[in-house]
Amino acid sequence: MCLVSCPRLAHLPYPPCLRASLSSASSSLSLHRRNSGMRAGRPKIGDQATSDVVVRLRTPEGRDEWLYCHSAVLAAGSTYFADRLSDAWPTCQILGSRYCVEVYCQELDLSSHVTALRFLYAAEPCSRFGVRGALGVLQAAVNLGCGEIAAACAGYIESAPWDEADEEEILRTVPGLGAQYECILARLRPIDPAPVTRIFLSAFRHATRSSAAGPARELKSAAQEQLEYMLTEDDDAPLIALDNVNVKSQVKDCVTGLLSRFSDFLSSVLTKHKETSLVGDIGDLQQELHTFVCDISWVCQILSKLEMMKCIVLYWVGVSSDVVEAVEVVCPGYDYLKTSLKVVEVSAKVLEAVAFGNIVLPTEKRHHMVNVWITFARTTKSLIVQADHDDDEGDAETPKANLDNEVWQGLESAIVSIVLTLPSNSQAEILSEWLQSKHVRYPDLTEAFEAWCYRSKVAKRRLSFLSNIDRVS
Repeated sequence: MCLVSCPRLAHLPYPPCLRASLSSASSSLSLHRRNSGMRAGRPKIGDQATSDVVVRLRTPEGRDEWLYCHSAVLAAGSTYFADRLSDAWPTCQILGSRYCVEVYCQELDLSSHVTALRFLYAAEPCSRFGVRGALGVLQAAVNLGCGEIAAACAGYIESAPWDEADEEEILRTVPGLGAQYECILARLRPIDPAPVTRIFLSAFRHATRSSAAGPARELKSAAQEQLEYMLTEDDDAPLIALDNVNVKSQVKDCVTGLLSRFSDFLSSVLTKHKETSLVGDIGDLQQELHTFVCDISWVCQILSKLEMMKCIVLYWVGVSSDVVEAVEVVCPGYDYLKTSLKVVEVSAKVLEAVAFGNIVLPTEKRHHMVNVWITFARTTKSLIVQADHDDDEGDAETPKANLDNEVWQGLESAIVSIVLTLPSNSQAEILSEWLQSKHVRYPDLTEAFEAWCYRSKVAKRRLSFLSNIDRVS
């Protein structure tokens, strides 16, 4: 807010005997100039020959800008100047036979006040010189009561595109200008839940559609990125209520469609492999398999936030063997590690959901799942080691395919936890195979091995109270 001041006549440098005559002369000169200026056309700011008012813009830092103006123009466009130049105002400073009105403002606001005053002389207010420039003029226009200029600036700001810095400045400034300017903030206001839900579900359908080329692929990628952001809990709450039954139902339908298409793809690949050669189609199949696995990996992130991992876990357990076989057929060796790593990523999320007790599976399914993914993870890890070794001997600039250590550690921890939930004989079978493998370093089942040894040694003593102890194996 600017500070405005008009010192009393007692503070002026003129002798007291001259003040009354100067004031009278100034009034007569003002009227003469006003009439002559209007006859000659619209006056121009800074024209000393026709000016009858000096506006002094002053800042706390000592800046002092003089603008030669015209009382008729100021009074017509500014309620503040209309009041200051009216007969109702008790006193007004005289400067060089002109009325003088002092306006105090901050250093950063001075240029905006100058621009606002210049706009009073324009046939039509122009505010198209940048959002933050218009915002500064808007503040000055509000402070000086320039309604037409303020409306023009507000209209421009409301309709112009903003960048992030513009938004922050607008949020700092506009709320203090008055309720009539809050329309500027319309695009930043919270949206109603119903449109958010419609957008979320429409975007989710795009995000789970079959792979497409060009703009459709870009839209799918953008939809996946923004959906994940909409559900992220950070400084702000998620845009979608995580317990929305309607959202969960439609999300489940989309996921079911994606998994159904993936099952058809796996069946087609394995059938063709058994009946004919895949050499001619191998490139397209590799890309399609990678896309499917990437989509399922992304779906796992969304379902985890919505607490809906059960549908993906039950499905993945059922197709684990087919997935491994398809990867071995379509993407063999470490030339196609990126697909194998995505499969590991999905499997880690599935196994973690089971290990944490979020999803309950029968013993047979837990046993089968651990057997399949221990072998696959071990093979993939060994391929990465081999690829790293080859890169060290070759081109060091080539990016290395791998997962974050947290994924590997999470998978290993989940496998150990699930192994320890199995019957003792099943654990012995898994641990025996692990100890005989040349890739014993991953996954590291040492913790499960130690627990199994302890449990096996003390089993009879701990279960001695059972009447059928002889049956315990």
